[in-house]
Amino acid sequence: MNGTLYGLGIGPGDPDLITVKALKILQSAPVVAYPTLEGGDSLARAIVAPHLSGKQEELPIHIPMAVERKPAQDAYDKAAADIRTLLHSGKDVAVLCEGDPFFYGSFMYLFGRIAEHHPVEVVPGVSSLTACASVLKSPLSARNDILTVLPAPLDDAALEAGIEKADSLAVMKIGRHFSRVRALIEKLNLTEKSLYIERATLENEKILPLMEVEDGAAPYFSMILIHKRGQAWK
Repeated sequence: MNGTLYGLGIGPGDPDLITVKALKILQSAPVVAYPTLEGGDSLARAIVAPHLSGKQEELPIHIPMAVERKPAQDAYDKAAADIRTLLHSGKDVAVLCEGDPFFYGSFMYLFGRIAEHHPVEVVPGVSSLTACASVLKSPLSARNDILTVLPAPLDDAALEAGIEKADSLAVMKIGRHFSRVRALIEKLNLTEKSLYIERATLENEKILPLMEVEDGAAPYFSMILIHKRGQAWK
């Protein structure tokens, strides 16, 4: 009998933000798999470390640090093959995913390779988007506001069009794109309505006014939230 693949949303960083359902599956699954940057640590494993029994088989998924897609796709191909072997042997496999598996989550790439042939259960998690809003104490949208989520790697024209169209918005995956994203926000006169946060819910969390963030200082796990109508919920 084949095992089941579980995609566990484990939240943005605080170990206490894992759901009860994800925790139960995490602690009962015989195999726990998680992404890790090649040659580096795994944030996903670090998040759940307090909850691990130490008796489970662990399967690190080494993701190359490259802008090109192919190296990462090759890594997911290999990981999917390894996981399929475990599932065929009857073992359940719990794959850890920061935030929510289906909101820019790495798990979706394994889901696409495995779901047609094996049972899969996806457990939603607290997303980085909602975690950032909570930490900033800034509601994402109110009443009939249109909320837009923009990945920073989009080109300037696409980012500017998205920003202009939205009532409230989040810019994600900032990293090396920070300087040009901030320049676009300044061009549209939205700097004073923009909130910046990095590594939300982690011990090294940082919150700053957008204008005070140094150029080139934003990590990948950072976000800018903008609500054009200000405190529209009051």
